[in-house]
Amino acid sequence: MTTYYPNASATGLVFTKSSRSTDQANCVECAGLPGAVAVCDSKNPGGPALVYDTAAFRRFAAAVGDDALVPVN
Repeated sequence: MTTYYPNASATGLVFTKSSRSTDQANCVECAGLPGAVAVCDSKNPGGPALVYDTAAFRRFAAAVGDDALVPVN
């Protein structure tokens, strides 16, 4: 299940940027919730946030780590 919030900064969540992020890269920030993870764009804190259940986020993170994602043009 995914939940959409139009303004990440208005959620009151504390987002953390990945230690692998740089100023020039496409970066996301995450915030932990009970049973879920919120994700937003680090360069746009007033932009949207998506909240995924923990299992879905773990599958996504594993796919990123395995370089198993297919680019969408």
